[in-house]
Amino acid sequence: MNSSTAPATIHAPAVDPNAAIRASRIKEYPRQLWWFIASFIALVSLCHLLSWGITKVSSGLRGLQTQNGETEAGRSPAGRPLSWRRVPVAIVNAYRVVAFRYMLRFGQSYTLNLAEVFVTCAYIIAIFTWEFVNTTTLAGHQLDYTYWSSRAGAIAASQFPLITALGTKNNVVAYITGISYDKLNYVHRMAARVVFVLLWLHGGSKASSGTLVPASYDEWFIRIGLTALITFTILILVSLRPIRAQVYEVFYFVHFLSVLIILLGAYFHTNNQHVGFYVWPSFLVWGLDRAIRFARLVYYNHLYFGFSSASHKLDASVELLSPHFVRLHMQRPAHFRWTPGQTAFLMMPTVSGFPLEAHPFTIASVDDRYRLEGLKASGSPETEKLAGDTLAADVAPFWNELTFLINVREGFTKRLAAIADQGKKVKVLVDGPYGFSPDLTEDDGVVLVAGGSGVSFTLSTFLGVLSDVQNGRSRCRRLLFIWAIRDANHIDWISKTLGKALELAPAGIEISIRIFVTSGNGMTLYQTQTVGEDDSVGSISEGTAVGRSRPPSLLDFSAVQVIQGRPDLSSILREEVEAADGRLSVTVCGSQGVASACRSALRIPMSAVLKGGPSVVLHVESFGYA
Repeated sequence: MNSSTAPATIHAPAVDPNAAIRASRIKEYPRQLWWFIASFIALVSLCHLLSWGITKVSSGLRGLQTQNGETEAGRSPAGRPLSWRRVPVAIVNAYRVVAFRYMLRFGQSYTLNLAEVFVTCAYIIAIFTWEFVNTTTLAGHQLDYTYWSSRAGAIAASQFPLITALGTKNNVVAYITGISYDKLNYVHRMAARVVFVLLWLHGGSKASSGTLVPASYDEWFIRIGLTALITFTILILVSLRPIRAQVYEVFYFVHFLSVLIILLGAYFHTNNQHVGFYVWPSFLVWGLDRAIRFARLVYYNHLYFGFSSASHKLDASVELLSPHFVRLHMQRPAHFRWTPGQTAFLMMPTVSGFPLEAHPFTIASVDDRYRLEGLKASGSPETEKLAGDTLAADVAPFWNELTFLINVREGFTKRLAAIADQGKKVKVLVDGPYGFSPDLTEDDGVVLVAGGSGVSFTLSTFLGVLSDVQNGRSRCRRLLFIWAIRDANHIDWISKTLGKALELAPAGIEISIRIFVTSGNGMTLYQTQTVGEDDSVGSISEGTAVGRSRPPSLLDFSAVQVIQGRPDLSSILREEVEAADGRLSVTVCGSQGVASACRSALRIPMSAVLKGGPSVVLHVESFGYA
């Protein structure tokens, strides 16, 4: 055959032997990472369950020791022998000390406990281990970008459902681990920032390697991926703590819109690469959370939507307590129940910059399940007859009504303060309750520490403990309430409620209330005003109807001390630990300085617990934007 007429040989394109390996690892490694994360969540849940079990068992043992007269109250742990039966309790206490009471400080105000540091490091190590492991080509080129570039995008996409779940209020991770949604919010932000780095590794490596030629940007899935990445970058910048704290409402809007853009862009971009199944569950998680919140909003606030002629009675009363604090109280919506220390999200269309904007606030009151014996139910005929009684009017909102003590900042709370100053009422829609209340029923001693408006959390907890003791649900024998305030006049916010609680407190519990006034000589001024008020009320009450007498001043109770200066929390807590026997809980709601002082004071050595010292549990609710 003539060579000139022979058919041309067609050469098939060379097959990259690495391609199949890369594809299989892109498919397998995100799954392995999810198994690791699921196993870690299961381990945390198991530890939570074991801690709960040890608490119950040790509580039963304390009860037996009390019956047998084996307790050594008042005896210093240093003088007691070691008890190997207390090894489980000592181990749990040592874990609490190491994990939650040693802090690392970053900058002027950012701190992390060692548990958060461990979770952060473990997550980062896991992410980048699966990202860069086995990235050597068959030819021996190490860390070849063709191995880890696309893998970075797949691993990042696989984490979107987790990030979405951790950012929701109705959080499945919170329910199985016992960690409230607000504390998991740190993990939500941390995971989002790690994924942000992965996405820039993915996009940046494609751009720098020449894979993305100019013609590539004409591809729709490339453009939509870049849009999502740029939006993610803006969100990360706005979510930085200094910016978030200063312009929270801007962050709120940007977060809502950008998350929608990011998830839509991520889905369409990854679906073009056949890994969109990692992203679409995020829409289910987010949608389920929103559906639950909407259903709850309608259920609790249905009277506001025109189904009742009594809807005008639901408007909340707002009172300007000082230039920096507002008290809001409103009728409890039907079926709305909460436990002490929980929060509610409030929507006020006439106050908010955006009608659907919701802000979380701690509920300072308790519902009627925690009403003390001798206290009339809110809305009962007895309280209606006493409508003109200032004491009844001030005390009633803290039982069975929703009461909030709100710190005035900028934006929403500043507008609310202006309305309070005008004496107007506001329409409020309630969503909640959220968060977990600390379980204090097994504690022999309870210490509550608050700074400023942190009293919202500790006041409701205080009322709850008294009710639990009165109804036999709590074994608490000593209750210490500490409140640090700048101005002595702030005592009036809750003085009548505290006085009523002390008046009706159950027998068998030792109560101590210490209020520290940290500035000026306002303590003396407050005492003088209180005496004057008491005298005037006493003279008027002589001519009133039988059964009406002047209400007792808070300072009339021997359990109450008003002290000038800052509290020495280290000394106070050490004294409580030395005097305690059994289990002691310390609940703190205040600034980082207050929380830091409590953590330092409660670093109890393991040997002290082995010698019969108290097992100490610390609950911290911090101020500010987490």
